[in-house]
Amino acid sequence: MRISTNTIYQAGISRISNIQSDQAKLQEQISTGRRISSPSDDPVGAARALEISAAQSGNAKFADTRQTAQLKLNTLESNLTSITSLLVSTQSTLVGAGNATLSDTERGFMASELKGSLDALIGLANTQDASGNYLYAGYKTSTVPFVATASGANYAGDSNQQLLQVDTQRQMAINATGDNVFQAGGNDVFATLSNLVTLLNTPITNAASQAAYNAGLSTAIGSLKGSVDNVLNVRADIGAKLNEIDNLDTAGSDRALQYSKSLSDLQDTDYASALSDLAKQQTIMEAAQKSFVQITSLSLFKLL
Repeated sequence: MRISTNTIYQAGISRISNIQSDQAKLQEQISTGRRISSPSDDPVGAARALEISAAQSGNAKFADTRQTAQLKLNTLESNLTSITSLLVSTQSTLVGAGNATLSDTERGFMASELKGSLDALIGLANTQDASGNYLYAGYKTSTVPFVATASGANYAGDSNQQLLQVDTQRQMAINATGDNVFQAGGNDVFATLSNLVTLLNTPITNAASQAAYNAGLSTAIGSLKGSVDNVLNVRADIGAKLNEIDNLDTAGSDRALQYSKSLSDLQDTDYASALSDLAKQQTIMEAAQKSFVQITSLSLFKLL
């Protein structure tokens, strides 16, 4: 079989070029720290890295959503804490209102105090968050949820829940509607306080009016207790959601670490292996160059 001098040259040059290309690739991996810089470097690994990157991005978005949910729920919890304190204080006032020795004037002072509590409660029920949205208006976040009336307050919001996707399989309501907080279970706290103001301002002139007063006070105390219990139930639900968010955050952080490690295993350069391969390629290059020189120097004319 005859091999032309041109073929010998081309084969040698091709071999050396391939080795140089491998060396350049290894040097790039060492300098950038990335084993895969294009899909052609490792098609299977690159496809897997894309899948993990997409999952990693989704996990990060859920973390941001949970942060938003946590902020809104904490704002609600803070407001409901103030509402609870106001209602508990009102309950204490009502205990004293049952004292039979109180005069009409003294009961009138209590009525003024409760009227102030009613106004304060309506103010708390119309609280806005940092973005200017009303906390208890449902979807109607730009509408003042409670409008004061002669008999308490009317609800102008709706009953819709604001849902956020806080994890792959979990949607969470991050609001509490005014009707559910202040007017649930037949206990309208605004009407209760308004009725109490009227009751305390009504003079007691005889046994019948005293009996009516006692009955009205007993009913109001029961209604107010139901309202306090309802607010506490809403707060308990919010507390459970905040705990759940903490647990989801922990799981999300664990997933983020797993995704980062998996991406690192797929994409990052193994420096020990890369440096060893580069040294091996340099040795191969030296051998190929010497071999090429020796082969190309062969000639029949040297035998003549």
